[in-house]
Amino acid sequence: MTGNLTVLSLLALTPIAVVFIFLVVLNWPAKKAMPLALFVTALLAYVVWGAELSQVGGAMVHGIVKALEILFIVFGAILLLNTLKESGALQTIRQGFVDVSPDRRVQAIIIAWLFGSFIEGAAGFGTPAAIAAPLLVAIGFPAMSAVVVALIIQSTPVSFGAIGTPMLVGVQTGLSGQDNVMAAIGDTSLLEYVTQIGAQVAMTHGIAGILVPLLMAGILTRFFGRNKSFAEGFKIWPFAIFAAVSFIVPYYLFALFLGPEFPSLLGGLVGLMIVVPAAKAGFLQPDKSEYFDFEDRSKWAPEWIGELQDAATKEVIGERMGMLRAWSPYIIVAALLIITRTVDAVGGALQHPSVVLVIDNIFGSAISTSAAPFFLPGFIFLVVTIITYFTHNMRQRPGSYGRAWKDSLKTIVGAAAALLFAVPMAQVFLNSGGPGVESMPVILAQAVSSLAGEAWPFFSPIIGALGAFIAGSNTVSNMMFSHFQFTTAEEIGLGSAGAAIIVSLQAVGGAAGNMITVHNVVAASATVGLLGKEGLIIRKTLIPMTYYLLVVGCLGMAFVAGGFSLWYIAALAIAIITILILRGNSGTPIDQNKNLGA
Repeated sequence: MTGNLTVLSLLALTPIAVVFIFLVVLNWPAKKAMPLALFVTALLAYVVWGAELSQVGGAMVHGIVKALEILFIVFGAILLLNTLKESGALQTIRQGFVDVSPDRRVQAIIIAWLFGSFIEGAAGFGTPAAIAAPLLVAIGFPAMSAVVVALIIQSTPVSFGAIGTPMLVGVQTGLSGQDNVMAAIGDTSLLEYVTQIGAQVAMTHGIAGILVPLLMAGILTRFFGRNKSFAEGFKIWPFAIFAAVSFIVPYYLFALFLGPEFPSLLGGLVGLMIVVPAAKAGFLQPDKSEYFDFEDRSKWAPEWIGELQDAATKEVIGERMGMLRAWSPYIIVAALLIITRTVDAVGGALQHPSVVLVIDNIFGSAISTSAAPFFLPGFIFLVVTIITYFTHNMRQRPGSYGRAWKDSLKTIVGAAAALLFAVPMAQVFLNSGGPGVESMPVILAQAVSSLAGEAWPFFSPIIGALGAFIAGSNTVSNMMFSHFQFTTAEEIGLGSAGAAIIVSLQAVGGAAGNMITVHNVVAASATVGLLGKEGLIIRKTLIPMTYYLLVVGCLGMAFVAGGFSLWYIAALAIAIITILILRGNSGTPIDQNKNLGA
């Protein structure tokens, strides 16, 4: 069995290796790499795993439906950006951020870390990147830097995204109905047990996530600054840590006392209420002589620039508008997301069977799929663009709203080519199990477990990240691996409390994996018109993800050991070493002659 497991695990790695080699190493665009990955995955599922053709086909259809949902969200986000461009609101929004702070590092932390976490808490499923990335581009960020920054924060807040879906749906569904789980937790209800796991998740994220804004600032200056220096980003460490703590403390308290629904949502809101006024008042801001800004557009590397790069600089003839009016579309988006996710009557109406597309038992495969288009954030984006048409007096500029639609449709075409292969590939991978053989991701998890033994807590978050990387979702990763993680914890002699720690590490790792998942990278890139550079983006987001998983792995070993442990020292050492290595890793300034756009 061990030999068979080894062979199968190596074969199961093949689709992941194909994605990594062709997308990240060889820098193929996703629209070329993902069809190859889909072919390899489907071939393995049919020939080696013994999956029926109907099963492979059903998984592909399910993947196509999910890809269309993602495209709907991306299209809505692009349309909202273009509508605000045509109305002139982006000019006001841009000036508003300059008034808070002209420092690009501060702007990135406020928009991505705080506003992005708030949106993650409300909607999840890649929506923060779909909002933050184009907003950053609109205020003058290079498109690639905006995507990288937006993806880096797809970590700490993700476990409680979409009103706690990764916990309440992902973990709870993964553990539900399992005899060994029910026997272990005894009189404790499953919801109470999941809530306890959620508090552990928040604490772990809080410790690891405290450096995320700082790493984000460092990556911003290292790869997109004149001096190519991590140290330039790290100079803002007092503000970065302040912003991290302003989110993490309320985030943990809400998880501890209110449960999994509101940590990211309310933590992000409280963080914004603390940090924005403080930044505007100059608290912990760098001296004017040390403000960080990008070089002139003419000196940017060509690959940094997206099709929507000029959104904020387009000349718009019309009345000047106040800050509240300019921001009102995003405020309405946030409000509608919260209402549709928290008010059962509204959410139920938008997901009523009469307005939900359902395909049962696709090709007789027992795989089903469904889509609730009116519940998706994409529909909310569309509604808000219509509201904006009237509130921003776009009727006075005939053709402006039509141009927004035309430009958005043109941009979304490129993303479709990649996503319509990437998501089906993930679904075939997840549904590859044949007669008497577990699916590819479960085989991989079993192989790692057999090698790790009592060191499993260190590797547990890596399995969560693997699941998210393939599935494109922390929720799906948790559904797929929570019971496996629980069972593995029992096998190495941990009780229900120890198993809760292991499952929490799964959830945290699954959140970290969102930084590099192909779905999120393609979707975020599409919102700024930057496609074909997915590998370059993943190379950059691998840095914070690696830091996150190493620190969380050490914390997991410490939590399981109990009391004081040298693993806490190891976690701290990794954090310090990461900063020191990056701080000393500065490249040479960009050769100006090599980066003039064509």
